[in-house]
Parts: sequence; structure tokens; C-alpha cells
Amino acid sequence: MRNLFLFAILFFGCQPTDSTQNTNTTNSPTMTTERPTLSLEQANRLAALPLKCMQQEFPNKLGQVLGTANDLQSPKTLHPAFYGCFDWHSSVHGHWMLVELLKRFPDMEAADRIKKQLSENISAANIQQEVAYFEGNHNKSYERTYGWAWLLKLSESLQTWEDPMGKKLADNLEPLTQLIRNRYLDFLPKLYYPIRVGEHTNTGFGLGFAWDYANTVKDMELLNLINQRAKDWFLTDENCPLEWEPSGYDFLSPCLEEADIMRRVLAPEEFAEWLKKFLPQLFDASFTWEPGQVSDRSDGKLVHLDGLNFSRAWVLYAIAKKDIANKNNMIAIANNHLDFSLPNVVDGDYAGEHWLASFALWALISAEED
Repeated sequence: MRNLFLFAILFFGCQPTDSTQNTNTTNSPTMTTERPTLSLEQANRLAALPLKCMQQEFPNKLGQVLGTANDLQSPKTLHPAFYGCFDWHSSVHGHWMLVELLKRFPDMEAADRIKKQLSENISAANIQQEVAYFEGNHNKSYERTYGWAWLLKLSESLQTWEDPMGKKLADNLEPLTQLIRNRYLDFLPKLYYPIRVGEHTNTGFGLGFAWDYANTVKDMELLNLINQRAKDWFLTDENCPLEWEPSGYDFLSPCLEEADIMRRVLAPEEFAEWLKKFLPQLFDASFTWEPGQVSDRSDGKLVHLDGLNFSRAWVLYAIAKKDIANKNNMIAIANNHLDFSLPNVVDGDYAGEHWLASFALWALISAEED
């Protein structure tokens, strides 16, 4: 396994990229097929990003529907657990990221500080207030389904953390976990058509982490529903137009997110046959794919394309684990996407700092050998 060269540069002395600099140039493809690895030193530096913002209340994007003037409250009042990192879902996956880093590196430099802040935020009282917000008349669809998916991913990570703190925090989170779980059960049968966009409401992404949670905790009701709905929506799809991607604000690939849920719900042989029809390009040994280009990293929407590069990478790494034909080329393309955006994880602008590290970490976790 290799430590990514650019990752080392990034975390050990690279100057931040000018966030207003036009970077619409393509770097040379990384041809290596070795999967990257995460080191303790890198974990220490990655952890600094969510630690910096998880208890930083402003700037903040609430995204709420106001029913009365009484709903105009501060972010910390409305969301005492997940008020930091600019918006609710970024706060949730920042917490997830810190849990995952502690699980891998329990003696990392900031371990005590991480545990303190996790305990302060994910308290039983704070989660009850979060539940109350979701149960309000005007926010039934709040964070559907992107934030929902990350909340279940956080719950899964806590429930699989072999530390007494993991159980305590999982128990504290459980009322909100069950609320979100039940929201999936209520919503998925009503969604007649999947949402095929490259942002938060993408159905494929919204199903993926929920599937992981249900599979881990053996929630067969939720798991069976996701399996069925994914097949209802996606099983007969063919020839997804990769050439239409990316759209200007994408941080998810519509085509790859669909493949990411189908790799979960289909048996290996069935998935391979489905993928050949859905994305035949991936089976072409000469296939190349340019990473998404970012022109202005101080723009909260344009910087989404760095996230796209990480999310493309995590799907390609996961697909390659299925022992698919041409998997080495998929790994090489994933490496190139990861290399391209890793130097910009800590670019000095909050537009990317508050969330990109979580995407980078999930890409690195997805690259790990099973």
C-alpha cells in the first residue's frame, strides 16, 4: 500500500492553494494501481478540520422553514448537538469523521479533546432537542435524504466502536437514529421516481449509507425496503451518460452513486452483468476520466467539485473490490481523482474546510482492502 505523495505534501508543508486561482488544468493521470493508506500523521492533521468547526456556530446555514416568529432561534438553540461546521449535515459527518479516526488511531494526538467535544455535543439532552426539531410541523422533510444518510452512518460508526464511549454515545443518539430510520420507512414507498442529481437529494447516495447502517445492525425491515426500492428504480437502467457529468455544482456523480447502491443490493455476478450494461465505459481498458475542475475555492458551490472527485474515487474503489473486469484501471482513475483534490482539503477557505475532509476520509476508507 502507498501513502499518497500529494497527501504527504498537503499535510507536511504544502502552501495552501489560492482559493481564487483558476485551476482548470488537468494533472497527469496517476497510473499506479496501489490503493492509498491513511497514516497516523495524516489522521492527526485531518482531525483538525472538524475539531476547528464542530463547536463554531457562525457562519451558519440553517435551511429551516419558519412556522412562526418563535422559530427564529440561534443555530445552537435549534441544534445543540449539530450546530457547527456551517450546516447540520456537515456537522454530522464531521462527528462521524472524528469517530472513525479514533477507531483507527485511539492514541492520536487530539484523542482526549475529540472525546470531550463528542461527549459535549452528543449528549442525551442535546439529542432530545434535535428530535424535537425534526418532529416540528414545518420540518418533516428536513435534511432528506442527505443528512439522514450521514446520521445513520454516524450511528453505525458509534455502534461498531469498541470503546465504552461508543456505546454511550450510540445510546444517546438512538432516539434520533430511530426517528431517521422511521422517516426512511415512511418516505421510500412514496418516492415514485428516483432523484438523479449531483447534490444532496441524490437517491442513490441517500440509500447507500442507510443500507450500510441497516446491514450492520441487522435491521431487516429497512434493509429489505432499500433493496426493493433500489431494484425498482435502477435495475433496468442502461448506458448512463458519463459524458453529461459533471454539472457545475456536483459533489456526487449521478451515474456512480446509482452504481454504488446497486453494488450493495445485487449479488456479485448479478452486479457485474448490470454494470456492463449501465456503465460499459468502465470495462474499456483505454477509458480515462478527467477530475472535476474548480475555478474558485472560496465559492461554496463551485468547490463542490473537489467533493465530486472524492466521491467518484470512493465508488470506484468500492466497485473494484467486487473483482470486476478492468478493476485496475478503475483504481488508477480513483487514485487520480483523489490525488487531484487532496491538496485542496485545507485550502484556507471555510467554503471547503467545513466538509471536504470527511469526503477525503471516506474515499481513503473505501480504498482499504477488505
